[in-house]
Amino acid sequence: MTAPMPVVPPPPLAPEDRDLLLWLLRLPTAGPLETGAGAPAPRLREAQAGYARAAAAIGFRAVRHAPPEAAELDRPDVPAPVRAARDLPGFLADQPSLVLRLGPELPAARTVMFNVHLDTVAGRQPVRFDGDHFYGRGAVDAKGPAVALLAGVRAARALRPAIGRDIGVLIQAVAGEEGGAMGVFGTRPLVERGYIGRLNVFCEPTRLRFLPRSTAAMTARVVVDGADAVDDHAATGHNAGVLLGFLTQHLARALDRPATEGGVCVAGLHTGTRHNKVYGRGSLLLNLAYASADVGRRLERDLRAALDDGLDAFCEAFADTALFARTAADARAITRLEWLKRGLPVLDDHDVWGHRLLRDVAGIEPWPCHEPGFTCDAIWMSGIADACTVVLGPGDLAANNAHAAGEFVGVGELAEFADAVARLLAAFADDRSGRP
Repeated sequence: MTAPMPVVPPPPLAPEDRDLLLWLLRLPTAGPLETGAGAPAPRLREAQAGYARAAAAIGFRAVRHAPPEAAELDRPDVPAPVRAARDLPGFLADQPSLVLRLGPELPAARTVMFNVHLDTVAGRQPVRFDGDHFYGRGAVDAKGPAVALLAGVRAARALRPAIGRDIGVLIQAVAGEEGGAMGVFGTRPLVERGYIGRLNVFCEPTRLRFLPRSTAAMTARVVVDGADAVDDHAATGHNAGVLLGFLTQHLARALDRPATEGGVCVAGLHTGTRHNKVYGRGSLLLNLAYASADVGRRLERDLRAALDDGLDAFCEAFADTALFARTAADARAITRLEWLKRGLPVLDDHDVWGHRLLRDVAGIEPWPCHEPGFTCDAIWMSGIADACTVVLGPGDLAANNAHAAGEFVGVGELAEFADAVARLLAAFADDRSGRP
C-alpha cells in the first residue's frame, strides 16, 4: 500500500442529493433529551425512511429499523437522563435507528461500516441553499455528511463493481447521538448486534482528516438542597445562588487546564427566576471530557478535591456575614456531588493497516497528533478486535456553527467528502481483492 490513488476534482452533488438534503433539513429530528418534555415528537423515523428510499436507488436495503429494547438501557453507564426517560411513552419508539446494507451479508473482514446520526441538537433554523452553501440545523452535523455519503458510495460503485458484490457496505443512520445520550440507544446496540466492518467510519466534521480518537465525557452535578426563605427574612434560609456562584468560580479556576489534559466545561447554573425569594435549592453542571481512562479518573479525583476545597473556602469567607452565616454553617450538609454520566469508554485506534490504507492509498490526511479530538459515538468501537475505526467528515464543528445559530455547510465541502468516501471504498476493495 504505497501508491496513493490519483486525486481528481470531486464531482458536484447531483440534483437529487441537493433535494434530499433540503428535505432532511426541514424535518425536525431533535430528540426529547434536546427539546424537553412537551415538545412535539421528533420526525426521525420519517427522515430515516426517506434516507432509506434514496439509498435504495444505489442498491441498499434496510436490514433493521427499530429502537433497542428498554432492557438494553438497564446498565450503569447509561446517562441518568436516558434512564429517567427510557420508560416514558413513545421515548424509544420515536427514536429508532436504521441499518442499511449494500450487497450480501459478508464477513466483517470484507465490509466497510459508516455511522451517521440524523438526530440534531434543538433549535430550528431557516433552511435554504444559496448555490454554494446549505443552511439549517444538521447541515454539517450530520445530515449533510449523510447525504454526501450516499453520493460517495454511488461514485465508488462506478469505480469498482465489486462494491456491493464482493465488498459489503453498511450504513448506520442512528438516533441518540445528541442530547447527552452518548449513543447508548443508537450506536451501541447496533455495534453489539454485529453491524460493523473491518473499516468503520463515523461521519462527523473533521475537515476531511481521519481522526482515530474519540473522547468520552462525564457529567457532574453539584446540588445544593437547602431551605428557601422570603426576601424580608433572607438570612433565615440557605442561599443556593451565593453558594453555587462561589463554587462555580472556585471550580472553574481549580479545574482550568489545556484540553489535551482533559476538557472541562463549566456549564448550567440554576436556582430560580424570582427576584423576591431566596432559593435554597439549585444545581451546577460540569462536563468533563477525557481521552483516556486514566485522565477520566484523574478528573474525577480533581473535581472531588476542588469541591471539598471550595466548600472550606466558602465556609471561611461567609461565616461572619449577616445574610449568609446559616448557608456557611450548613454548606457541607446541604451540598452533594451527583454523576449524570460516567464510566464511558474512549476510542484510541492504532490499527496500522487501516491508517495506512486511508493515508497512503486513499490519500486522506490524518488528524494532527497534537490537536485534541472530540466526543462522538465512535467510542463504542473501543476494544473491538480486527476493526479499524476513525472519525471523518466535511467541515469543522466550530467554523461551520454546529450546535449554534447559522449552521451551514458548503456544497464543495460535501462534494469533497463524497470523493473521499469513494476513494476509501475503492482502496478497501482493491486491498481485499489483492489488487496493487
